[in-house]
Amino acid sequence: MSDIVASNETIVVVGGGISGMTSALEAAECGKQVILIEKNASLGGRVAQLHKYFPKMCHPTCGMEINLQRAKRNRNLRILTMAEVTEVTGESGDYSLKVSLKPRYVNENCTACGECEKAVEAEFDDEFNYGMSKRKGAYLPHNMAYPQRFVIDANIIGTDDATKAKEACKYDAIDLDMQDEVIDLKAGAIIWATGWQPYDANKIQPYGYDRYENVITNVEFERLMDPQGPTGGKLVRPSDGKEAKNVAFIQCAGSRDRNHLRHCSRICCMASLKQSKYVRSAYPEDGKVSIYYIDIRAIDRFEDFYKSVQDDEGVTFIKSKVANIIKDKDDNPVLKGVDTEGYNRYETPYDLVVLATGMQPSVDQNAFPIDIVINQDGFIEPDESNGAIFAAGSTADALDVNRSVQHATAAALRAIQVVNKAAGTGA
Repeated sequence: MSDIVASNETIVVVGGGISGMTSALEAAECGKQVILIEKNASLGGRVAQLHKYFPKMCHPTCGMEINLQRAKRNRNLRILTMAEVTEVTGESGDYSLKVSLKPRYVNENCTACGECEKAVEAEFDDEFNYGMSKRKGAYLPHNMAYPQRFVIDANIIGTDDATKAKEACKYDAIDLDMQDEVIDLKAGAIIWATGWQPYDANKIQPYGYDRYENVITNVEFERLMDPQGPTGGKLVRPSDGKEAKNVAFIQCAGSRDRNHLRHCSRICCMASLKQSKYVRSAYPEDGKVSIYYIDIRAIDRFEDFYKSVQDDEGVTFIKSKVANIIKDKDDNPVLKGVDTEGYNRYETPYDLVVLATGMQPSVDQNAFPIDIVINQDGFIEPDESNGAIFAAGSTADALDVNRSVQHATAAALRAIQVVNKAAGTGA
């Protein structure tokens, strides 16, 4: 990595999801030198794991493909994957960073032919599918992965599988001698775009996520419905593979709760409305959806989308905070609680229950490599004392894709002003 040249006129973007990619591309296309750092093996973040966006119901390939094309042809942008910022020192206009690089064990000769994957026998939980399926010890992270290069899992290094993978490669692309590396970078401004992670549903004990296979999270449901997902896009139950035609969604699963996440995660209502359409599309004749909610937050342009779901006779809205979930003899999750509009008690079985888990920042507030102002929910505050470290997208707040892209563009503009000043070109 000795070929990387960075200075106080460089912008470093930490995180290669939709927000990080947006900030990096906008700055690079304005002529700035940008280094994009992503801890995973490929770009895309959570957006790459979606089946469809709301409200247009188009696939992530829509936005991702355009961004990847922009990234491939921009000479101002350097991308480091399997990389993590471990230390940041300095001040606005003059930062020093230490970046830890993990070995991919696959070099740039890779053509993504897949022969190494065929040769390997060891399997591991597939992170891209939230552990609902397996992947090989030699793997391409996902269908749209960029860089379009395979990865050798570190767990097979030193085993026969690693040797088989190397022997199967016709292009001398597998380098089993790659080592961990630490590099030093300079930057005038840093954009922090490490994104979000779903709240741990295991902590919501009354809902039985840790005990019942047919209680899953909204992000897992998203992968379940994707043709590239663990079931090939078939809506079936994890426990027995039976068709899941009667599905319940529980809103605010861990959000707006002093025992879990205090904040509203904003996207959950729209995500469940979108996912209700998945169910109705999969089983248009007899698919049924029940949405248990405190209140539905679908504002502005999303109101029409909400109305279209309300008008669907196959979808029922129940105003209630579900008390708990039990399981019946047929392995059906059974929701128990009180309907707060009619104050009627219910004990209703479903084929599948989806928890609309909230968003929380991916980086713990105690794990940032430099002191910055972070609010009680773990999001970065727009504070002058942060210097030229700017949050982008859901690092700053719980935001949907559209608002994340807008926010990331604003972060790029702020960073550009700083490096322009450092270069003496004015704001």
